[in-house]
Amino acid sequence: MTTEQKKNNPKTALQIVGNVSLQIGRILFGVVFVFSGFVKAIDLLGSTYKIEDYLRTFGGFFESMADYAFPLAIALSTIELLIGLSLILKVHLNITSVLALIFMLVMTPLTLYIAIKNPVTDCGCFGDALVISNWATFIKNIVLLAIIILLLVYHAKFTAFFSKKTQYLALILIIAGGVLLSVMSYRHLPMIDFLPYKVGVNIPKAMLIPDNAPSDEFKTTFIYVKDGVQKEFTLENYPKGDSSWVFVDQKTELVSKGYKAPIHDFTIMNGQFDDITSQVLHNPGQTYLLIMYDVNESSVEGAKKAEKIYQQSLKSGIKFYALTGSSDADVQEFKDKADVTFPFWKTDPTVLKTIIRANPGLVLLKKGTILGKWNWRDFK
Repeated sequence: MTTEQKKNNPKTALQIVGNVSLQIGRILFGVVFVFSGFVKAIDLLGSTYKIEDYLRTFGGFFESMADYAFPLAIALSTIELLIGLSLILKVHLNITSVLALIFMLVMTPLTLYIAIKNPVTDCGCFGDALVISNWATFIKNIVLLAIIILLLVYHAKFTAFFSKKTQYLALILIIAGGVLLSVMSYRHLPMIDFLPYKVGVNIPKAMLIPDNAPSDEFKTTFIYVKDGVQKEFTLENYPKGDSSWVFVDQKTELVSKGYKAPIHDFTIMNGQFDDITSQVLHNPGQTYLLIMYDVNESSVEGAKKAEKIYQQSLKSGIKFYALTGSSDADVQEFKDKADVTFPFWKTDPTVLKTIIRANPGLVLLKKGTILGKWNWRDFK
């Protein structure tokens, strides 16, 4: 067949399109996994919290595994980075494709279950960088599963970029790099902050709701029974005043979500349960917020470092608030153990986990604007 005939051969053209599609699929699959693994690795505590939510929601044996959520978070992010980068770089492509297929065969049914039962509000597959619904996650996994099956079927279409020796070295570097990225992010703070409380955010402004913002819409259904037959009614047509109908039950479901401010649940309470949030956020000077969502899991060394900052703040006039979700008894026990004197105020522990990925962590405010955030290991 001449060169001109090959150019005009529709089968050859189809093969070219197929080969290009396979390469695009390989890169697309790899990019999704690299992104997913990266955002989990740089926010290791956030990944740990999400895994804990999953395990405790499933209960039983899974709940007993919640203590291992931290190493599981490192393993998950590293595996995703390994699969993604290996596919992009064509490192041991056959083995990588099999590993990716096993991963998807586990995750796809799991995300289907989560989409149906809705035990958690979002899958956390892209951390806080990109929040998608549970059904969107399942559809995404179906697409990825189809891609990896095609890559396995047509694996002969791919040729390696590197020699086998170089590929083994690449595997070691990817695994080591993934673990190192996770550990460094845990010991300090995420290199990219996807949380609502990032540096530069003015908390009072982030709590505002626009006047024309839509509100949550709910549908209420009333169930009544008459002559042994149950019937559902709405608020508009339920049998008000008709004693022949007997009330059985009421159901309320969310029809559509309204606007939710980026920061919507931040409050600080003093020992008398007075709300002092406005007082803290509108202080014209600088304010330190020491975040210790659970004193039972806080670093004693970190608390001792914070005590030095507290003593300096007393001399400089900077306000200092230690925020926790722990009980008064636990707080007092911790203060005695760590030998610290700074007072504590109460804030929801989930909110505190969202403010900063450290326990303890320090936030510097001025007029409600976040000027800086530090892991306790970086306190000066």
